Amino acid sequence: MLPMYRGWQRYVFITALTFLLIYFMLLYRQGTIAPNDITLSPSKFDHATTKERNHPIDHLIKEARLSFKQLLGKHSTNLEQAAQRYRERRGRHPPPGFDQWFKAAKKKNAIVIEEFFDRIDHDISPFWAIDAQDLRVQAHAQPQVIRVRKGKVSFETDDDKRPPWIQLWTALVKEMMPHLPDLDMVVNVMDETRLLVPWEKINGYVAKERTMRKLIDPDVAISEYSGLAGVDNWKKTFEPKWIQSSSNKYWDHLRAACPPDSPARDITSLDSFNGPIEYPEGHMPYMYKGFVQNFTASQDACLQPHLRGMHGTFIESVSMSTLHDLLPMFGGSKLPQNNEILIPGAMYLTSDEFYSGGNSHGSSWASKKNALIWRGAASGGRNKADNWWHFHRHRFVQMMNGTTVKAVEAGDESRGPSFKMLPPEMYSILDRQKGKLGEWLNTFSDVGFNILECFPRVPSGKGYQKTCEYTDPFMEVQKKMPMKKQYSYKYLPDVDGNSFSGRWRGFLRSTSMPLKATIYTEWHDDRIFPWIHFVPFDSSYMDIYGIMDYFLDGHDEEAEWIAEEGRRWAEAVYRREDMMLYVWRLLLEYARVTDDNRERLAFVEDLR
Repeated sequence: MLPMYRGWQRYVFITALTFLLIYFMLLYRQGTIAPNDITLSPSKFDHATTKERNHPIDHLIKEARLSFKQLLGKHSTNLEQAAQRYRERRGRHPPPGFDQWFKAAKKKNAIVIEEFFDRIDHDISPFWAIDAQDLRVQAHAQPQVIRVRKGKVSFETDDDKRPPWIQLWTALVKEMMPHLPDLDMVVNVMDETRLLVPWEKINGYVAKERTMRKLIDPDVAISEYSGLAGVDNWKKTFEPKWIQSSSNKYWDHLRAACPPDSPARDITSLDSFNGPIEYPEGHMPYMYKGFVQNFTASQDACLQPHLRGMHGTFIESVSMSTLHDLLPMFGGSKLPQNNEILIPGAMYLTSDEFYSGGNSHGSSWASKKNALIWRGAASGGRNKADNWWHFHRHRFVQMMNGTTVKAVEAGDESRGPSFKMLPPEMYSILDRQKGKLGEWLNTFSDVGFNILECFPRVPSGKGYQKTCEYTDPFMEVQKKMPMKKQYSYKYLPDVDGNSFSGRWRGFLRSTSMPLKATIYTEWHDDRIFPWIHFVPFDSSYMDIYGIMDYFLDGHDEEAEWIAEEGRRWAEAVYRREDMMLYVWRLLLEYARVTDDNRERLAFVEDLR
């Protein structure tokens, strides 16, 4: 019987090995990044000569590849290395629990690069200037809060009819248990961002925090958080002085948070939007020959005063409830000047196919339509009869509509009030396609609204009317197209809605090439590289024609390379596990800054 048993055992081993080899062959063919394989895929740019690569976008891709390769070399592979790189970059010891966090990161095959967590440092640092007890009182008293108590997680909300964002965040925090100390995590469940502390005030907080940074002697460090003993019985209350204005001039609140020497600081809100669009003069400083070189700067409205009349956030947002004081509040996105603590948007945590496109992320590049697709609602704020042409989504739809552009080219500028034709010398495509730009757009662009959210909205049956009387002469409502069908197109542009776009992660994970224009920052900005994982374009959209001209005119291979690199990288650093690990590390930092012993709380076991 023994020889027969060994033969059966050998058969099982060979069968299992065969299936394993098939699995890894399929994995390789799909281009998935293995845990320790974080190199860039080969491309034309590795061996191309300057003569072969003389377009500005060639330069931007090449420079992005060099910067990204340098960053990949900073991958931490063990606890000691990760802790040391933390100290070098942060100026203090990691928080207690850092070792358990790193152990989980290794177990989940996460790519740990310290620069990926710069956002945490940026968001938490001002709170070091506020008394720790005051922070605990502020957080405990808010109506939308996730509570951690003795390894258990729960949430409280004052409105169960809201979208389930707080529920999705709570489920994510539960995945970190039992490794978090007790804490109260206030969340922003509105679409719009809220905290805008004036520049002078926040600058003072940051300056104070810098003086507090130090690497304390390991002998005086402690590893036990104080917790929140008795906090649930506190009689102290805190009522933020929320500013809720009917005039809704958010621009004036924003510019107070801009540096004194920034272009937008002394530019007030427009008194009326019943006028033409004011475009920036020439190319912006963050551009390289007309294309976005510094994506971070392109998101900064303080550098772009023209956005006061070109983005719905500053024209009239759907709702406004802002605060000029620092409050420990977490949110899924914010303007660069906002003071919320960033966490992954709740839309990225849902399995809803509206945001993800489902389990399939598209077919092979060769089988896709060589075209660009965008569908969405006319969101972004309250568009009205006397301001709609200032809204960013309306501008994008009109600029990408060949029929509209053709009419404007023929001299009927009234057909496209949301944009103006740029001087031909700004982009070669404008010169080459002079008078034929609309015809060119018709060959590849499929952009349209599936509902025009006019204000006030007009009831219709059980819902609201999809069309809008004052925009009916300018645009038609298109049929909805699920994301999984949009994946059959090569080019997927993404623009802001009421705030950030919840479809962005789905686009990055697709086999199509994503393009992005936004004034909002998100948790992932330090780990997703423009011109490698996606193509950036300006929030004025003036460069979109030049970008599409580049990729459609002989650079299909480059577009495919960006699409594949973005997908591979998103599957490596934008998994649910990565979002959980980011929030876990963030909450360790947050628990420390709200602790009375925060200056002594530290992970130093690797130094002992």
